[in-house]
Amino acid sequence: MLAGPLLLFGLICAAVMGYAIQRGGTCMVAAIDEVVTKRRASKLIALLEAGLWVAGGLTIAGLASGFAMAPANYAVTGVTILGGALLGLGALINRACVFGSIARLGSGDWAYVLTPTGFYLGCLAAAPLVGHPAVTAAPSPLVASAGLLLAPFALFVLWRGTGALRALRERRFAAHIWAPHQATMVIGLAFLAMMLTVGNWAYTEVLAELANGMAEDTLAKLILFAAMLGGALLGGWTAGRIKRVRPTPGNAARCLIGGMLMGAGSVSIPGSNDGLSLVGLPLLLPYAGAALASMALAIMLGMLAERRWTNPVAITSQMT
Repeated sequence: MLAGPLLLFGLICAAVMGYAIQRGGTCMVAAIDEVVTKRRASKLIALLEAGLWVAGGLTIAGLASGFAMAPANYAVTGVTILGGALLGLGALINRACVFGSIARLGSGDWAYVLTPTGFYLGCLAAAPLVGHPAVTAAPSPLVASAGLLLAPFALFVLWRGTGALRALRERRFAAHIWAPHQATMVIGLAFLAMMLTVGNWAYTEVLAELANGMAEDTLAKLILFAAMLGGALLGGWTAGRIKRVRPTPGNAARCLIGGMLMGAGSVSIPGSNDGLSLVGLPLLLPYAGAALASMALAIMLGMLAERRWTNPVAITSQMT
């Protein structure tokens, strides 16, 4: 069990992360929808920047401690591509990825309670079929050249810090930090703080570990999950977004099936899109790039098919 002070810090970080997810309104589905419908990539850039903060923080922590902070690098196989496609298809059916599902719950759309349930069931069903992907010996190229990247990352931090200080002087810091782009950056920072203190924690990882019977500190991790949901609800309440949407059978089935597909995809890679986009891709791990590319392509092709054969679905508006 995590020690008291460490657990308390983790609870604060998890709540901040949930609040930021709600305020950011950033989700892989919404990001691809923005590219398809508006020919813009602001949400996608925000997700990439959140990952940049995590990668930079892990690199600095690794240099300071002398230990490699990079996660395992898995081999790229056909199962990796299939897993990414399942993640994308599940997110499209669910109308939100794992981040977006938390935001939807924070807005009072209670059908999304079934998304984590479906995710767990998908992990449970897929784990015996896919086994455990092989770990390659190749380290992250970013970690291998960490010393060369300190100066560029320091300039990036200075640039973002200057903007935050300016907003603080002008007494508009809250409006600045909880704007969608900056709120997505806060997601990355909270995720990083938790990785460095309470360990590699994400609610999708907790569900996958439970399905595989390998979870450690299960109670503490479930408490952290509850804190993240609480933060998302607080974010929805303060932003006036809580609508108390009553689940319909159709929405409940959609969330359950979408969650199951995302769970199956996560086990196949392994890693859901939060870990892939916040850690794997920024650290230039090939399997994460391949899986996310497959996920994005599946979402995009699904959206184009919807717009061709059915009435368009305003996914982005559902996320805000």
